[in-house]
Amino acid sequence: MKQLLVLSGKGGTGKTTVAAAFIKLARAKAYADCDIDAPNLHLALPQKNKPMTEDFYGMDKAEIDETICTSCGRCKTYCRYGAILVKDGKYSVNPFACEGCAVCDLVCKFDAVRMRPAKAGELKLYQAPDVFSTGELTMGSGNSGKLVTEVKNKLKNNATEKLAIIDGSPGIGCPVIASLVGVDMVLIVTEPSLSGLSDLMRIVETARRANTKIAVTVNKFDLSPEVTERIKDYCQVENLPMVELIPYDEKAGEAANTGKTVVDIDSQAGRRVTQAFDQVMQLL
Repeated sequence: MKQLLVLSGKGGTGKTTVAAAFIKLARAKAYADCDIDAPNLHLALPQKNKPMTEDFYGMDKAEIDETICTSCGRCKTYCRYGAILVKDGKYSVNPFACEGCAVCDLVCKFDAVRMRPAKAGELKLYQAPDVFSTGELTMGSGNSGKLVTEVKNKLKNNATEKLAIIDGSPGIGCPVIASLVGVDMVLIVTEPSLSGLSDLMRIVETARRANTKIAVTVNKFDLSPEVTERIKDYCQVENLPMVELIPYDEKAGEAANTGKTVVDIDSQAGRRVTQAFDQVMQLL
C-alpha cells in the first residue's frame, strides 16, 4: 500500500482542505488523520458508521497512597515539575503536571508512590465502506508521536487498498516525525508569507531525513505574489517539484462550513486542487 502524506510547516495553511479533497478525488478507501492534537478531517468527510474506539496509554503517571504516605515531603522536594500537591497535610499528584519521570517513586522511603498507566488519548477506527483511522490526544498529555504511530498501524493493519492518504500534523515535532515513517511521498502545503516560507524550509529538512519524495504547493498563492515567487525560487534551488498553485477562493470556506470538500463544489480553487492532485499522482 502506497502512502501519501500531506503536511504543513505551520497550522492554518489549508493542509486538511487539500488532504480531504485528494481523498475525494482518489476515491480513497483508506485514509487517516494524524493531527491528533486537533483532528478535523472527519468534518469534511463525515462517517456514517460509529467507530471502534480504544483507549491509548502513554507513559505511566504517579499516584500517592494516602494510607501509606507519612507526609515526609521528599516527593515534593525532588519533583522538578511541581506535580506534587499538598492540601490539609495530605499529598497527592496533579496528573496534568506529572511527566512520569518516577523520581518521586525512587525517593519515597515508605513505598507510598506507585506508577500507574494513564490514559493519554483515544484511537478511533471507522470501517465499511472506508477504513478511516484517527485519534485524539487527551488535553495536556504527551507521547503524541506514539499515538500517531498507533493511528497509522491501525490503518495499515485494516486496509488492503493500493493507496492511503494521510492528513499529518502541522509543524516539525514528534507527531510529524511519526507521520513520516514509511510513507512514499509527502506533499507540503505552504502559504505565501514569510513565516510560511520559513516553516516550509524546516519541514523540507525534516522530511528529507525520512528519505521520501517531496512536492510543494502554495495555498492562496495570489494573496502575496512576491512571497510566492520566493517560494518558487527556493523550490527550484532545492530541486523540489511544485504542483499546481491554489488561489484564494471564498467558496472554499463556504464548502468547509457545509461539511464539503473544495472539489465537491464548482470553484476555481477546486479546479486547481484537481490539477495538483493529477500532478501528485504522476509523481507518486
